[in-house]
Amino acid sequence: MRRCAVVLGVAGWVGLGGLLVLNIATGMVSLSLSEVATALIDPAADPVHRQIVWELRLPRGLVAAVAGALLGLSGAFSQIALRNPLAEPSLTGVVAGGAFATALWIGGGGRIAEPSLVLPAVACAGGLMGGALVYGMAMIGGRGAEPVRLILIGVVVSAMFQTLTSLIMIRGNAALGSLLTWLIGSLNGRVWVHWNVLWPWAGVVIPCSLALVKTANTLLLSDDVVRELGVNVSWARLLCLGAAAMTAAGAVAIVGAVGFVGLMSPHFARRVIGSDARLLLPFSLLIGAIVLLGADTLAQAVTINPPFTATSYRAGLPVGAVTALLGAPWLLYLIRKTI
Repeated sequence: MRRCAVVLGVAGWVGLGGLLVLNIATGMVSLSLSEVATALIDPAADPVHRQIVWELRLPRGLVAAVAGALLGLSGAFSQIALRNPLAEPSLTGVVAGGAFATALWIGGGGRIAEPSLVLPAVACAGGLMGGALVYGMAMIGGRGAEPVRLILIGVVVSAMFQTLTSLIMIRGNAALGSLLTWLIGSLNGRVWVHWNVLWPWAGVVIPCSLALVKTANTLLLSDDVVRELGVNVSWARLLCLGAAAMTAAGAVAIVGAVGFVGLMSPHFARRVIGSDARLLLPFSLLIGAIVLLGADTLAQAVTINPPFTATSYRAGLPVGAVTALLGAPWLLYLIRKTI
């Protein structure tokens, strides 16, 4: 099994690298794979190609891969902590909290189009606030953070934040089009500034989350068995939900409320490698990167006029729309199989 996991892991990482090259080649200006390779390694290559590859598409592809990895890992922790195969990061309150914080900031005059540290910080703070609110409400009354209780409260808190976000949007805003795109989830315009915000977060959160593999494995057992092993169930669940919140918050802060990646990735990983958290977590991370990068490649192949603009400017389809189109049938399949 270990040898099989190594082979699958190597194949996955090689496939991810090939998909990154394909992602860079796809867009408004099509490039051949050889032109992409030349632009990446040859300083004397066509300066226009190098500009497109190095300044526009490479950072976007890297952001897609790392954000997808964070969402995949968050989904795995969510499903383990909540013991629900239909769980995803949105049930932790992180996605809706980040969206609300972003809408609130933009409604107060903030800008969403300008790359800076402000928006990611605002979205991340809102996401963590949403996750903390869900867990805190679940603990009220001394009944503990039971999975069903957490799921129900997560749905209620997310609905509350979504309603508040809608109220802010109803007021109207000059950046409404950009906000809608962010709420769907998009990688358009993601450049090195966004990458420089994302990779330090991922570099800290991912290793810390993977260090919880033993804790995650204990939650695969029943609560009674876990208690007999001398493990505090509420504390173990808090750690796993905290990991789910931290990983999702970093991704949502940069790419917006991309859906279904956290739902699909752990399921694909579980089918390939099994339920052991020692393998499930890293494979969910890898598959999440592949899923979001693949979805973005499809998104770049389709161009649209951005909403609420009077110009003829065209941009790639928001990646969140692609993941929704791919994820909705998968969710229906899981519901039919589970219920």
